[in-house]
Amino acid sequence: MRRRSIGLHTVGTVLTYIGVILVLIWVLFPVVWVAMGSLKARELAAAVPPVWIFTPSFDNYSSAFLRRNFGILFLNSLIATTASTAVVLLLGSMAGYALARFKIVAKQNILFWILSTRMFPPIAAVIPIFLLFNTLRLIDTRQGLVLLYIAFNLPFAIWIMRGFFAEIPSDLDDAAMVDGCSPWQAFTKVILPLAAPGLAATAIFCMMFSWNEFLFALIISRAQTQTLPIGVMGFITQRGVLWGEMSAASTVIMAPMIIFTFLVQRYLIRGLTFGAVKG
Repeated sequence: MRRRSIGLHTVGTVLTYIGVILVLIWVLFPVVWVAMGSLKARELAAAVPPVWIFTPSFDNYSSAFLRRNFGILFLNSLIATTASTAVVLLLGSMAGYALARFKIVAKQNILFWILSTRMFPPIAAVIPIFLLFNTLRLIDTRQGLVLLYIAFNLPFAIWIMRGFFAEIPSDLDDAAMVDGCSPWQAFTKVILPLAAPGLAATAIFCMMFSWNEFLFALIISRAQTQTLPIGVMGFITQRGVLWGEMSAASTVIMAPMIIFTFLVQRYLIRGLTFGAVKG
């Protein structure tokens, strides 16, 4: 019986590894395919059947950045994403902490209202937002992109951070204030560091939304403030799709988010209040 159980355990482990490998292939194959396409010559990028062995070339990257001003688009996306995420984390953490700790009249109704702002389809708000931004002279400005991304990311950040703060024992706040901290100091020096995994997760989602956002950037941006997703459309021409340059642009778009996720992954897997409270 013991040998049989060991055999079944071994079979289960092998099947698990096979399943994990298949999932990884399914998830990573498009990324690898795009990265390979960015290194192929233009005539090989859309070859049928696909060419697997080739001499790498960076002509697609130079063409995308030098001939099509892709560097300006990268800068626009970087500024809009980082600025909006920083403001969202600041405001979202404070609002989430207040909703998790303080007694507020009609708190559940406020929470539902915050969540409900994410329920309607974004396309329904395109015309009102365009008219509002046009009145405020925010069309084709980086400030407009930042404000727009803040408006759409802030409800999500408040809801997520409120859940993280609610899981942190309130005794830590009381202990910090007994030691002489003000409520603000207790929040910034004790509670906020413990919520680092929540901040990291919220930052990842907000940055991904802002970095990849297409619809509103298409509506309110023009030549001076176009972002990377808008710039990719420029590789679809009347003569056909420039697959090599599009693959290079897509690789550049994916790389920062992948790198950022790897940098903050330790905060995501760390226990939220591990070791904070004993007994």
